[in-house]
Amino acid sequence: MNNYMKALHQQFVQKPDVTELEDEIETARQEVRDCLDKLQRRRLVDLVDAQTLLREEISQAGFTAGFKLAWGIAKELEADGLYPFEQEETEHSCRHIEMRREG
Repeated sequence: MNNYMKALHQQFVQKPDVTELEDEIETARQEVRDCLDKLQRRRLVDLVDAQTLLREEISQAGFTAGFKLAWGIAKELEADGLYPFEQEETEHSCRHIEMRREG
């Protein structure tokens, strides 16, 4: 199911336009990188990669949770009758018609 949820996530989640913020982050990363030696630069790349992966996992988890919530709500509505007000209206209309016949 996880692959299915990932496919739905990719299809329906639209990435917001955060170009300006991404540019600021990249500029800051480059400034920090320029102050570091080779080993520290590698650690910085690892940190940025881990952050990106974390964001993707959080987005996927949020999408999956929202989907499961919507699915649960749909199942509850179906169990209760999708349109319970129709049954009440039908019963009310039938009683009203019967009362007119009697009266």
